[in-house]
Amino acid sequence: MIHPLSIRSHRGQVILLALVFAGIFMMVGTALVALTTTYGRAERVAVAAAQALALAEGALEKSVYELNNNPSYTGETATPLGPGTFTVVVTPIDTVTKQVTATGYVPDSVTPLATKTIRADVGIGDDRISFHYGIQAGEGGFSLANSSSITGNAYSNGPVVGAGGNYIRGSVVSAGPSGIIYGVHATGTAYAHTIGTGQNLDTEIDGDAYYVTKVNTTVHGTLHPGSADLPPAELPISDEQIAEWEAYAESGGTITSCNAQGDYEISSNVSLGPKKIACNLIVKTTSGVLTMTGPIWVTGNITFQTGPTIRIDPALGSENVALIADNPANQTGSGRIIVGQSTVFQNSGAENSFVFLISQNKSAEQGGSTIAIDLSQGASAMVAYARHGLVALSQSVSVNEATGYKIALSQSANVVYSTGLPSTVFDSGPGGSWSFIPGTYAITR
Repeated sequence: MIHPLSIRSHRGQVILLALVFAGIFMMVGTALVALTTTYGRAERVAVAAAQALALAEGALEKSVYELNNNPSYTGETATPLGPGTFTVVVTPIDTVTKQVTATGYVPDSVTPLATKTIRADVGIGDDRISFHYGIQAGEGGFSLANSSSITGNAYSNGPVVGAGGNYIRGSVVSAGPSGIIYGVHATGTAYAHTIGTGQNLDTEIDGDAYYVTKVNTTVHGTLHPGSADLPPAELPISDEQIAEWEAYAESGGTITSCNAQGDYEISSNVSLGPKKIACNLIVKTTSGVLTMTGPIWVTGNITFQTGPTIRIDPALGSENVALIADNPANQTGSGRIIVGQSTVFQNSGAENSFVFLISQNKSAEQGGSTIAIDLSQGASAMVAYARHGLVALSQSVSVNEATGYKIALSQSANVVYSTGLPSTVFDSGPGGSWSFIPGTYAITR
């Protein structure tokens, strides 16, 4: 017979063991729940961190897009995108470099589950325009009268005509089957379908001559009759490139404060650019210096009166700056550049830095006589470019290079080609797009 106390003792042990095992199971369950919760949060944080990094990278790419559409872009705050938000801060380093800091937040910047920041430098690529000739003309060709001359090579898609003995101190080309050279003294080699003319004009070539027909010409080098005509050469700056510079100029704001005559006058020291001027521009005498800090687009005529100074801001270094006259509403009668007596053009102080005068007047190309760029009496140290127009150089003017549909030199005008022009660099905004600088990308947190 089992004693009742013994039965009760065994029952107590069973209950005690049950309670112990129940406690163990509860502890294990709690630990499992805690572990699962911790693991779940860690997984959410990891996912959020990846999303935040993707947001920051996307914001960095967006900043470059914005800069290429608006060089004045400085960043943005709390911009929502996908699972979170991002901010961008753009800090200028110099005229062609900026630092971009992009931060992504998930779900937001107030109570972020994850935050990632990326920093990188972006730089603006340079547009490089090559000029290989002292003068380059389109189908309108070029002419030299009186004692005018060229120091450097010359290339023309039209005729090259002198008054007899005008010097081209270099080689000269008149391209295509209608190419003709006469009335000049070239110290280099000549290339044309026809060299010389039946008129009483001296034509003299110190180097070799490549031609199909030669008339009344003295050649001191080797004759190459029956030579193939050279092809026409494209002018170095396209309309598309000029349009990009105009867009960059306009991104810096538009000046509309014109007087009753439709002129914006500069008569004191002014720093300007990038800027669009929605009327004519007149730079007056010696009373002011125009310092160009970027391209300037004038939707009318540009006139430099007697003795003004136009210079490139020293901060731009070896870059060049375009001063453009282009009136889209009247491209045959407007968009002219008139450079008066003793106008001074200065570079930035760096070698191979030039002011580019660009006219989009199209009168000459369409058979008219309106002068696109009129340079005279001592104006010097710039490049003249009129892709569709007539460039006229007279009296004692001296320029570094001239390119136009048609070019006319008279009196003692001289073009002296600058050796820096084969690799000319422009601060061009959209034309030289912003892009990341290798080696500057870093995740900071």
